[in-house]
Amino acid sequence: MRTQVRGWRWRRNPLRRRSDVIEAWTVLVVTVLLFVVTPLAGMAAGLRAHEQARSLAASQRAERRQVQAVVVANTPERLPTEQGDRDHPYRARVRWTEPGKGTRTVMARVPAGTRAGDPVTVWFDAQGRSVAPPPDEFAVWQHTITVGVCVTGGAAAVVLFGHALERRFALRHRLAEWEREWARTGPKWTQPRT
Repeated sequence: MRTQVRGWRWRRNPLRRRSDVIEAWTVLVVTVLLFVVTPLAGMAAGLRAHEQARSLAASQRAERRQVQAVVVANTPERLPTEQGDRDHPYRARVRWTEPGKGTRTVMARVPAGTRAGDPVTVWFDAQGRSVAPPPDEFAVWQHTITVGVCVTGGAAAVVLFGHALERRFALRHRLAEWEREWARTGPKWTQPRT
């Protein structure tokens, strides 16, 4: 004879305790949180990060100007890691001609492996300092996906940690219930029979 075990916490039966019902509801809530709420939170955070990154990239493109220059010196100077960026990690002397201002020569950020005579694209801010290029669309999407995945993972970790804490408290409560029941019924089982 086969007994049906699935869903026993949801059906009425004499062995079902209040803690079993609470545990069943908790599992349902955790499932909904993990598979519905955490992905939605990640998507919302990713969309917000996308909007912010696009507006930052647009403002940087508006503030910075792009110049086509030629590398003058063959010995690029390595930038410190906090100032450098991945695509332009070196400084080298570059030269270009501006209409109405003549030829200009400055130290600017250049890509790795740049040699004297190579044409490069350099970016300058409003004060004329060499800066990294503004983020492109790929960098914006990379930031969006990273934020979305991190928020989804963090939210899932919080939900699972909360569920683990709830399970621990439920187990303590269940053990205390069993101790009380055994204190009440134990003497009937352990007393010598006459």
